[in-house]
Order: sequence, then structure tokens, then C-alpha cells
Amino acid sequence: MPAAASRVSPLALGAGWLALGAVAGLGLASLAALLWQAPSLSVGDLWREPWLAGILRFTLWQATLSTGLSVGLAIPVALALARRPRFPGRRLLLRAMELSLVIPTLIALFGLVAVHGRQGWAAPLWEGLTGTPADYLYGLSGIVLAHVFYNLPLSARLMLQALETAPAAHWRLTAQLGLSRGAIWRTLEWPRLRSLLPRLAALVFTLCFTSFAIVMTLGGGPRSTTLEVALYQALKFDHDLALAALLALTQLVLCLSLWLVALTRGGTPRLVPGAGSGLPGGRWWRRDALGLSRVHDGLWLLGLTLLLVPPLAAVTLAGLYGLPELPGRGSLWPAALRSLAMALGAGGLSLLLALALLAGAEALRRRGSRLAALAMEGSGQLILVIPALVLGTGLFLLLRPSLGAGWHGYALVVLVNGFMALPFAMQVLRGAIPGLSAPEERLAEQFGIHGRARLCWLVWPRLRRPAALALAYAMTLSLGDFSVIALFGSPAAPTLPMLLFQQLGGYRWQGAAATALVLLLAVVLVFSLLDALSRRRPRYPFRP
Repeated sequence: MPAAASRVSPLALGAGWLALGAVAGLGLASLAALLWQAPSLSVGDLWREPWLAGILRFTLWQATLSTGLSVGLAIPVALALARRPRFPGRRLLLRAMELSLVIPTLIALFGLVAVHGRQGWAAPLWEGLTGTPADYLYGLSGIVLAHVFYNLPLSARLMLQALETAPAAHWRLTAQLGLSRGAIWRTLEWPRLRSLLPRLAALVFTLCFTSFAIVMTLGGGPRSTTLEVALYQALKFDHDLALAALLALTQLVLCLSLWLVALTRGGTPRLVPGAGSGLPGGRWWRRDALGLSRVHDGLWLLGLTLLLVPPLAAVTLAGLYGLPELPGRGSLWPAALRSLAMALGAGGLSLLLALALLAGAEALRRRGSRLAALAMEGSGQLILVIPALVLGTGLFLLLRPSLGAGWHGYALVVLVNGFMALPFAMQVLRGAIPGLSAPEERLAEQFGIHGRARLCWLVWPRLRRPAALALAYAMTLSLGDFSVIALFGSPAAPTLPMLLFQQLGGYRWQGAAATALVLLLAVVLVFSLLDALSRRRPRYPFRP
């Protein structure tokens, strides 16, 4: 083995083990706290309670229905986008689909209420067609609609990215052979989607299964209570810690079982939208894009636009009406600064942990320890099987004797949000960490480029773009979080999502509209600024 290939950075290895200890320690400590508290509850008696069986049935049913609709409807949308590589507004539509991952849930809820609520834009149309009041936004139908709004664009964007991996030569061959639409689906499109579907469905199901703000806002009563909401009520209002522990463990076992099944299926697709290579367009390339397929694809893209644009437009328009009162709202600007500061802390923590875990895993691979490298890298996916409220519950039980008010709760919010964003940050950074190619390694060794010089000249130019994008995802995910801040935050010193929830609960629509617009602008500006910085050319050129 060449000397360059066997060189292992002690700093990277040490940082990786330290990050692994932090991630695994936090997860195991939370689970230990839950297990320590759970024996005080009679599990057998509780499982015979009909209310728990009803909660579990509803949670599984709404998550299954939401996942089926989100992923199922995303397939024709992704195929339509793949067949139509050039149409007016395509780039904006793709950007809106990418932002669906980081748009705060409460903003989506505010827009959905403005469009589909009893007094919403679509209410007259619904009443004219059905002759009944527009009550479909509350209860199971509203929960599913909100989940589809949130997860269908993300699913379609990820599917489009998978379709874009097909080489142009394959499309040239399909055109030369004159393959039909069905043959193209069987030979090119379905094989690429098939490897993505298990983990994508598991991701969407987990997001729907652990949904908190959507169910809490649109549930409409006890019949629409999920495990996440019941856990929050047991911990926050009933102070029944043993019940909260059992509910958290139940949720953990179900999510872990789902992911264990998903990880054994298919390949390893990226779970973060990225810039694809783009599919070739034109009559010669896509024979299946001719004729009536134009109408078919146009209808699917129109449906996607009607799903995404009206709620976001409603938030923007309603917020503009509330802008004149913004200077007089003393609680808004402190909440905005508090949210940005906490998002920066959580994003920085997530970025550092992701870099340390990936660099440590790469160092272990260079030493030949592939199993340890997989374990170190896999630890970053912990939050996908331990939802945030479960992690927060364990920390609450662990620290409650010494947990005070004020900054203690916000420090825990930063910590949990940093772990929540870790899987997404690692997905963005994964391709940038493996290091230099063998010729570049040999040249660096020959010229004696080590330490800080190697970091500045060789590593940082290729790492800057994914690092900025990873920070953008981590910050925006933290900026819009509500579930963790609802558990640990203080109503007297709210963040923007908590302030928005308070205003919506108090029917202060004008103030809520202004707050929603500020939160939406903060998310879009943070993401766009960091994304723009990530796209700048590196200062020192390098061979990709």
C-alpha cells in the first residue's frame, strides 16, 4: 500500500471518536433514562387500555395513508418533470420543491388554513361543488393533506434526482430502438426508482408518524391524537413521566423496526435533494414525451403547482397586510433574534459533528477498519430512528433534577436540533470527505504539503460548497422547529415558531400573518444566502 494511502490523520481519527462518543452517549443516555422510568408503569395493564390502542391505530393509519399518497403521487410528478426538462418556471418549481424540506411546518399550516380553511380561498369552490361547509381541513383528511403538501414535493424531487442518473447514452439507445413508454419505464425509469423507494418511503413514513405540529393544529379532537401528541401531553400537562416513557419507547421500537427493514432493501440513495445532471430533452431523445403525454404531464405539473403555490402565496399576501404593524410588535424581533441565534448554534453543532464523523470514518477506512468506519458513519443516522421528541423526552427525564428555566431549556433545544439535522448534513457532506485521488495524494506527499497548507490549498476548496449547503439545511431545519421548543421553551421568551403558534391559538390572525412572513423570509434568506455562497468558485482551483 502506498505511503500516501496509509497516512491517517490522528486529529481526524480523534475527532471522529469524540463525535461518536457524543452521539452514541446522548442517544444511549436518553434511552437509559426512558428504560429507568418505564418500570414504574404496568405495561400489561396499559396495553389493555382501549384509548392507547385507538391512538396507535390512528397513528399508523394516518402515516400509512400519508406515505402512500405522497410517494405514489410523486412518481408521475417526477416522470413528468423528467420528460419536460425545459418549460417556463421549471427552475423556480424545483427550488420550491427543494425548500419543502426546510419550510417550517407552522408556515405550511398557516398557508393551508388560509387556502383550505372554513374561510379560505377554496371554501366557496368546495361549497359550490358539494353543498357542504369546507371542513375537510380538520381531522384525518386535513392531516393527510398537510403531510402530502409537505412530503410529495420532497419525494418527487428525490425521484427526479434518481432518474437523472441515467446516462445520456441510454436515452440515445432508447430513441434508436424506438422503445415505447412502457418499455422505457421497465428498462430505465423503474430500476432507478425501485432502489430509492424503500428508504424514501421509510423517511416519509417516519416524518408522518412522528408529526407533531400538524396533528396538534389540524387534529380536531381526541379522535385524531397520535403517539407524538399523546407523549407531549403526558409530559407537558399530565406530568406522567412513566406514561411518556412507554409512549416514547413504543414509538422508538416502531420506527427502528421500519428502518431495519428499509436498510436491507435497495441501494443507498441520497436523501437530500441536490443538483442533478439533467436529462436530455428534445423529440429525438424522448419519444415518450410526444403526443398526448404533453397533456398528461401538464396536468400533473399543474396539480403540483396548485398544491405548492397557493399556500405560500397566501402566507406572503397575508403577511404583507400585517407589515405596517411590525414596528410596534415588541415580541417579534426578540423572537427572531432568538431563533437565528439558536439556529446558528444548532447548525454549527450539526456541521461539526458531521465533519468529525465522516473524517473519522474515512481515517478508519484508510487503516482497513471498514466495520468500525461503517459504525461511526452510521451513528449519524441515529435521529432517523430516534425522533426528536423521543430524544428530548429522554433528556428531560435524565436532567430534570437540575434542569432550570431560561437558558438551560434553550441549550437543550440547540443540542436536540443539532442532532435532528445531523443526517441531512452528513448526506450533503458525504461525497466531499473521501479525500484526494491517488495522483493528488502522491503530489502532495512529494511537495511536502501537510497540515494547514493541505487544508487551505487542497481540502477546503472542495469542502466549502457542501459545508455551506449542509449548514444551510441544518440552520433552516432548526429555525422552523416547533416540537422541541414546545417541550423545553418558555412561552415568555418564545422563538418565531412558538410565537406563531401562540398567535394562531389566540386567533390573532394579522399578527400571525406578519410572524409567518418574517419566519418564511428568514428561512428563505438563510438558505438562499448559504446556497449562493456554496455555489461560488473556490479560491484555489482543483481538479474535481
